[in-house]
Amino acid sequence: MTRKYFGTDGIRGTANSVPMTADIALRVGMSAGRRFLRGAHRHRVVIGKDTRLSGYMIEPALTAGFISVGMDVVLVGPMPTPAVAMLTRSLRADLGVMISASHNPFQDNGIKLFGPDGYKLSDDVELEIEEMMDNGLTDGLAAPDRLGRATRLDDAVGRYIEFAKNTFPKGLRLGGMKVVVDCANGAAYRVAPTVLWELEAEVLPIGVSPDGFNINKDCGSTASDFMRAKVVEEGADVGIALDGDADRCVISDEKGELIDGDQLMALIAESLHERELLKGNGLVATVMSNLGLERYMQSLGLGLERTKVGDRYVVECMREQGYNVGGEQSGHIILSDHCTTGDGLIAALQVLSVIAQSDKPASEVCRKFDPVPQLLKNVRHNGGQPLENPAVKQAIADGETRLNGTGRVLIRESGTEPLVRVMAEGDDETMVSGVVDHIVETLNDVIAQT
Repeated sequence: MTRKYFGTDGIRGTANSVPMTADIALRVGMSAGRRFLRGAHRHRVVIGKDTRLSGYMIEPALTAGFISVGMDVVLVGPMPTPAVAMLTRSLRADLGVMISASHNPFQDNGIKLFGPDGYKLSDDVELEIEEMMDNGLTDGLAAPDRLGRATRLDDAVGRYIEFAKNTFPKGLRLGGMKVVVDCANGAAYRVAPTVLWELEAEVLPIGVSPDGFNINKDCGSTASDFMRAKVVEEGADVGIALDGDADRCVISDEKGELIDGDQLMALIAESLHERELLKGNGLVATVMSNLGLERYMQSLGLGLERTKVGDRYVVECMREQGYNVGGEQSGHIILSDHCTTGDGLIAALQVLSVIAQSDKPASEVCRKFDPVPQLLKNVRHNGGQPLENPAVKQAIADGETRLNGTGRVLIRESGTEPLVRVMAEGDDETMVSGVVDHIVETLNDVIAQT
């Protein structure tokens, strides 16, 4: 069935335009609330948000929807996405909601839903909610004496701070370590610096002055230049850059060199393996993770399971096959011993713990393998199915033949835009570039003819 509202990570779009309008948010609240009514008890939903201006519009609309079907609403204010997932479980809520567009600019916003177990909803459940959003909303309205109530959880920040700290090795401290942390003017602007300070690090916080408009603006995990420059300028030992809702992170070493999610997964998996704590004898990554990661895992006698792009698919694979480490090259790291979704701060804490115990600089500790040359180009089209064209299929097949045994080709359509993403990687950088360019040229020729 075609999805009308939900994409690969909840509902997302430009604020005050379909699908991110107050009306649709109201219908999400009413429909999701009805879907998770499951008994005679007082039902409860936790709602968090990041720091976007439009959160002030979406939050009350969702609240009204849930209250109208008899759900009590617990508002926690600006909090990381993984904190909302954690609080949903901790408060034994029936549903959790995060209002955020993650790494997108302020003008976008989104709605992510978590079930009572703290995991993102399945495609099937999201389709059920979509169906209810457009059909018979008034059927589930609560009687006047069964309407829900809204309250604010004043100690939400403190609860998450303690939760995050408890994932750090007992007895270990970060004393003597200077850490730059970039909170992207987003959801973690209060909690992340506090956690690091309470673990005794010397903290240099940036991106901690949200004004509703500056979330992810020239800062955060997708714009890490300022963070990396600050590390070098201040002589810091390490830098951490979170995104707007703090479910992903990237790291900078003391030289200002970026360390991506693939390197972080390798580091964490190897550390757990050495302590006999790695489950599944490997880790889960997406098709976008570098071939170098796969080869490094093999060198350790470990495996790498690949999924399609999206942290939710990584989590599904981890749950089905018993892994406790997974993630994406972009910095979504899922550590299922602690979290039900990606948590940038907790992933960073695991990396800091390895650095602290090694007595070596981050540049030596965190760079586990040399990435294979990888090139990604996007081709915009005007609809249709350009990947079904015989000339495009032949170009892809030719590229796979050229890289046979030394690399791979990955072609996929964007789930949110009319784009074809063309990626290749292999040991020969010149060959990789030639393969990508040939496929892109063929795609552009085909698109120009339609």
